[in-house]
Amino acid sequence: MSDLALFAARLLIGALLIGGAVQKITSPAGAGGLLVDAGLPFALIWPALVYDALAGLALWLGVAVRPVAASAAAYCALTSFFHLNVFLTTGDPWQMTIFVKNWAIAGGCLALAVAGSGAWALRADAR
Repeated sequence: MSDLALFAARLLIGALLIGGAVQKITSPAGAGGLLVDAGLPFALIWPALVYDALAGLALWLGVAVRPVAASAAAYCALTSFFHLNVFLTTGDPWQMTIFVKNWAIAGGCLALAVAGSGAWALRADAR
């Protein structure tokens, strides 16, 4: 049962990252506009897109799950402060929701970083 739960966790967190990549590639103006409004360069959207896509695929496939999940936890924690800043400057309540959501996802990523891939992985982590 734990292998199934780890597989489901990888799929769900990976889907969130892949979804972020798809959103950035199909509508870069949305996320890019938020970056520019925060005084950051629009071009930061492209490395974020690449990271989202590669990390999501790695989790889906079960490749390097521990380091990828640890990096995703840090990525979610770091980007949460961006959303907190947008909330504080605009008052947009959706940004506070994203801030809290990112911390919850970081927690799930940390759990994956500790537990590893489970057995259902292209390259399962050692137990």
